[in-house]
Amino acid sequence: MLRLIVDRILFSLATLLFVGLVLFVLTRQVPGSPAIAALGAEATEAQLADFNAEHGLDQPVLVQYGNWLVSVAQGNFGRSFVTGRDMNELLASTLPITLELVLVAFVFAVVVAIPLGVISALAEGKLADHLARIISVIGVSVPGFWLGLLLIRYPAVEWGWFPPGGYVPMSDGIGAHFNSIALPAFALGIYYVAILSRMTRSGMIEVLSSDYIRTGRALGIGRVRLLWYALKNALVPVVSVGAMSFGYMFGWALIIEYLFYIPGMSSALLTAVGQRDYLTMQAIVYVFTIIFIISNAGADILNRALNPKLASL
Repeated sequence: MLRLIVDRILFSLATLLFVGLVLFVLTRQVPGSPAIAALGAEATEAQLADFNAEHGLDQPVLVQYGNWLVSVAQGNFGRSFVTGRDMNELLASTLPITLELVLVAFVFAVVVAIPLGVISALAEGKLADHLARIISVIGVSVPGFWLGLLLIRYPAVEWGWFPPGGYVPMSDGIGAHFNSIALPAFALGIYYVAILSRMTRSGMIEVLSSDYIRTGRALGIGRVRLLWYALKNALVPVVSVGAMSFGYMFGWALIIEYLFYIPGMSSALLTAVGQRDYLTMQAIVYVFTIIFIISNAGADILNRALNPKLASL
């Protein structure tokens, strides 16, 4: 297990360096200039040249990337060329909000999806299975932003159960706080409920029909114990997909945050794109990349823990 952890850390670092380089190069392909965005269209050529020299924008891209990488390794994402805002402060104020929204949506998806998939597999072909599959099809088919609009229209505006938008800090009351993120988390998580429940159902059906489960039944091993063994094996692909889903959720969270006026990373990223603010775009996307890589590395380690036989593959 220790070797696996070391391997995954080294692989993750290599991936992070490569993705960071691609991100850095692509960000500089965005039309427009940060110098013009910062100084205005009336700035002279000399002023633009001074700005680029001051911020190192006149250097080769690889040199800029190396300097930025050294700064990030020291825990400093820099300061925006355009707004002058410190990136660490920006991340500290917006990342916890986005992270909480994604975590709540992910926990909701896992807590609902796995029991739903297990029940569907145990009741294969019966009413409970059909209902679970209908829920899955609806979850996959309905776009999150459209579901979000429906949630704003009915449970929030028409029925008054939840606020239609905005974010209430935890310091203003736990109930009000969770009310403010309940609808966004539901809109974000329902798609992954469908995905994970379908995978759990397929895995459980396959495992329950395997020889070792039939042998276990013949030997008189208890039903609950057999189900536990089956679930451990069936969850291996679910954990992998769940880890990727957790990373993807950060991308979808930007849309959900925008829809519900949640002051997470969405508004900062959208504003940065409009202003050609390279550093802000890089910092936010790079943080998402780090989270995605960590979640996938964690999934590999968890899979080995669930099924030690994978270590020999």
